[in-house]
Amino acid sequence: MEKFTTITSPAVPLSTENVDTDQIIPARFLKATTRDGFGENLFRDWRFDKDDNPQTSFPLEDPRFSGEILVAGKNFGCGSSREHAAWAIHDYGFKVVICSFFADIFQNNALNNGLLPLRCSAEFLAKVFAAIELDNQTKIKVDLANQFVEIVATGEKESFEINAYRKECLINGFDNIDYLLSIQSEIEAFEKA
Repeated sequence: MEKFTTITSPAVPLSTENVDTDQIIPARFLKATTRDGFGENLFRDWRFDKDDNPQTSFPLEDPRFSGEILVAGKNFGCGSSREHAAWAIHDYGFKVVICSFFADIFQNNALNNGLLPLRCSAEFLAKVFAAIELDNQTKIKVDLANQFVEIVATGEKESFEINAYRKECLINGFDNIDYLLSIQSEIEAFEKA
């Protein structure tokens, strides 16, 4: 996986609440066994009409919005446990999803796949949406090492929580196997003792 460093980027706003995994990646696209290619069908039924024409009213198809950060409404990633939802978001190019509440399984799937699900307060989330509405290219800074998110234009910040193990894995670009390999000498020393 790619190492996660500080990201400063514009953000794509998706204020819809209770976005489930079938809306993130519809079931009919779950035919592949590798993580590649799911991004093209991210939010497929919202991004395109029945004739496959882009819906410019949807934020991902709206040319005003871009960036590596998706800002989402409350209860993002609910529904089924499909890991493909995290794959699709990451494959599309997002590195962070900022939200006030994530479904637990989605949150774990995201962390397992190099995508940071950044949980902030509802109040700070509202400020982020307002900043994007004011300037669609406003930058959001996510500092994983110091665990804060900032609206660059205003300097408003909020800290966020993350499990220490998950944080270390993201910073180093480790999946669970990579992490075990990184401490292999410690494991071998323990086995000998």
